[in-house]
Amino acid sequence: MGFFGSMFGNDSSAMVKEMIDKGAVIIDVRTPAEFQGGHVAGSKNIPLQNIQSKVSEIKKIGKPVVLCCASGARSGQATGFLKQQGIQCENGGGWMQVNALVR
Repeated sequence: MGFFGSMFGNDSSAMVKEMIDKGAVIIDVRTPAEFQGGHVAGSKNIPLQNIQSKVSEIKKIGKPVVLCCASGARSGQATGFLKQQGIQCENGGGWMQVNALVR
């Protein structure tokens, strides 16, 4: 995952790929405008500023979560917060990196 992946404790794309292969839900924490400009097929858009208010909705998904954004910084923040809430999740980094793992 490069610099941001290391910074947020997940520099292993293999772990993220395994999670995706096992059915993890991908949540993109960019703004709706950024999301509309391109995103991982099937991913959900929950902007970072809305993550706190969506915890119960995310818990109801009942599956592990891979978070992504543009570079991995915002998804890293979201990952840290969601882990504190007891949600199994990992920072996938930039959405294009995650997209490459889905194909």
